[in-house]
Amino acid sequence: MTSQDNAATPKPAAKDPWDLPDVSGLVVGVLGGTGDQGRGLAYRLARAGQKVIIGSRAVERAETAAAELGLGIEGAENAECARRSDVVIVAVPWEGHAKTLEALRDVLAGKLVVDCVNPLGFDKKGAYALKPEEGSAAEQAAALLPESRVTAAFHHLSAVLLQDESIEEIDTDVMVLGETRADTDIVQALAGRIPGMRGVFAGRLRNAHQVESLVANLISVNRRYKAHAGLRVTDV
Repeated sequence: MTSQDNAATPKPAAKDPWDLPDVSGLVVGVLGGTGDQGRGLAYRLARAGQKVIIGSRAVERAETAAAELGLGIEGAENAECARRSDVVIVAVPWEGHAKTLEALRDVLAGKLVVDCVNPLGFDKKGAYALKPEEGSAAEQAAALLPESRVTAAFHHLSAVLLQDESIEEIDTDVMVLGETRADTDIVQALAGRIPGMRGVFAGRLRNAHQVESLVANLISVNRRYKAHAGLRVTDV
């Protein structure tokens, strides 16, 4: 054995966390794209040059919303939207979350799914977080879609700002969670396509509950200060 054999093999250089893939060619489907959050995300991504398909249970509603938004956005029934998309954003109301995903399990197999649903309740004191049996909406999605690549992101964005055509940039970070770096990198890159926005890795899906529930706090901030608050992660 030579001295060279005894020498420690140098470790490969750590991957730059900001070295993100080119996602400009991916087709993005938005389930729940006729609601405020879904419409806003569809509009911003299409405005950034992404091919976007809006999904709805009723194809007529999806086609109407797509025509209103323009920018080459198409409308389709949920299953067709999922089938034609590379990345599928789930922006449906919490009440219909499980039922929608159960119905689309087969067509979503192998797809990158981005869950942005916030389980919330409301009473006279304001918004408060709900905790699903699985731990979070994202973990519920992962349980219902065992053959999909489930991530979580886009929870803290103001639907008002997303849909405001006069706003050029949205000054906020997007917390991205998931089990596989290749998948979270894609979602971070998608977030970064929207001017002013940045995707930041924030852990695995087991950490999704506190990200989803923070929206209740942001709603309180917005009500007190008449704002459309977002988040910024410092020193990153």
